[in-house]
Amino acid sequence: DPPMAVTLGLRMEEMIFNLADTHLFFNDLEECDQVHIDDVSSDDNGQDLSTYSFATDGFHAAASSANLCLPTGVRGGVDWMRKLAFRYRRVKELYNTYKNNVGGLLGPAKRDAWLQLRAEIEGLTDSWLTNALKSLSIISTRSNCVNVLVTTTQLIPALAKVLLYSLGGAFPIENIYSATKIGKESCFERIMQRFGRKVVYVVIGDGVEEEQAAKKHNMPFWRISSHSDLLALHQALELEYL
Repeated sequence: DPPMAVTLGLRMEEMIFNLADTHLFFNDLEECDQVHIDDVSSDDNGQDLSTYSFATDGFHAAASSANLCLPTGVRGGVDWMRKLAFRYRRVKELYNTYKNNVGGLLGPAKRDAWLQLRAEIEGLTDSWLTNALKSLSIISTRSNCVNVLVTTTQLIPALAKVLLYSLGGAFPIENIYSATKIGKESCFERIMQRFGRKVVYVVIGDGVEEEQAAKKHNMPFWRISSHSDLLALHQALELEYL
């Protein structure tokens, strides 16, 4: 039912951007997108943020007036970069606090709307998410395996999306990479630098870009295009073929 799917998708999109704007500073950070949550942490002086006022620290006005984050490589001053780092630190704290309790972040009214929407999407997609989560959960409970997410979505909306689809438990925030600015292949390179060349990487996806990037780095690619692919993946993990 394509029209129904579009309607549900638009409702979820609205929820994602609402969460990103309300709780994850997307209004401030949209032009200051990072590949990874810790990319600006070196500018953070570690000060206590419990009484810090993000609304009045002057960050947004400075960012919008000077186009500080345009791709020309112009960077703000030390003070401004510190305020940027504070925002990413707070996002990380919120993600880690609410990754298994998104309803607590949304509040009662939005929580009910969210649960209703999630149920409708699961019904329409024949439990696609539940099936995908089975495999992700097996991987994340293994002592020698991790889930890493590479997405073309900007980092902040991607984090909102992960939270709203209850994938926060499967993906530690440090394992989420946004390819918006640098492309998936460059993200793969960063991941290989981080985890080393001695580990086995398996790329799971449905797009040409990640398949080509996987091929370039000699990583096996597991294509997901139907429910049977998800079930096969789950079986391979359960039987420890993978």
